[in-house]
Amino acid sequence: MNADILSLVPKVDFTRRGFVKTGLITGFTVAAGPVIAQSAITTDTNGLTAGEVKVPVPGGEMAAYRAMPAQGGPFPTILVIQEIFGVHEYIKDTCRRFAKEGYLAIAPDLYMRQGDMSKVTDMQGAIAIAGQVPDAQVMADLDAMANWAKSNRGHAEKLGITGFCWGGRITWLYAAHNPNVKAGVAWYGRLVGQSNERTPKHPVDLARDLKAPVLGLYGSADQGIPLDTVEQMKKAAADAGKKVEFHVYDGAPHAFHADYRPSYRKEAAEDGWKRALAWFRQHGVA
Repeated sequence: MNADILSLVPKVDFTRRGFVKTGLITGFTVAAGPVIAQSAITTDTNGLTAGEVKVPVPGGEMAAYRAMPAQGGPFPTILVIQEIFGVHEYIKDTCRRFAKEGYLAIAPDLYMRQGDMSKVTDMQGAIAIAGQVPDAQVMADLDAMANWAKSNRGHAEKLGITGFCWGGRITWLYAAHNPNVKAGVAWYGRLVGQSNERTPKHPVDLARDLKAPVLGLYGSADQGIPLDTVEQMKKAAADAGKKVEFHVYDGAPHAFHADYRPSYRKEAAEDGWKRALAWFRQHGVA
């Protein structure tokens, strides 16, 4: 059965909900905790076109950060999905890293209808906003981003998606939603969970509906994602005949790619980045 997530949340009319903010976060989200300046990566914009754009989505316009080579195109497109902390400097920098590799990378502020992460000061506040965001809304907004990219120097047939933490889970869901996705890379995204009207299905429930190969990058010391759930996802995908691979970094905690946080593990992050780029090349995104 083709489980279209847009059809699974009939009670949430996100097209009529107003936007509570108009632009992206400047700097780093306070709720993420202290910034570890010595490890935070800064990628320049030399040779790039980079900055905030406004993209038409159901109900209005959504702010997104877009980076791509300044010349040429059309470019393969990567949808970059935020951590629970929203689109702040770390996510913007990740877009620039992809742009340096020849991609059009776009990171939409998927919380714009539910809350302003720039005003949140702790994890509880971040969780509260993220918990209000329906999966159906996210799928529709990402469809809008993919369509916008096609009309703005993005390659119509070369679409990939990657996401971190909250966005890692969304990566799995979108790979089950959009048949145009060529490949996905999920960084420590939750695989199982309780169902409700906003999150009716989780990655393990949608394994049979995956429309693209997905690489999962996880840490063995992640306190929020038990390794037995990784095994559940492996089995569900294998039983459905879907191409899914996992690489679990020994001793790595959650958010090991987040270079601005104490959770950052340089070796795992750099290896994961190489694997992500190779995965996109292997499956026709690059």
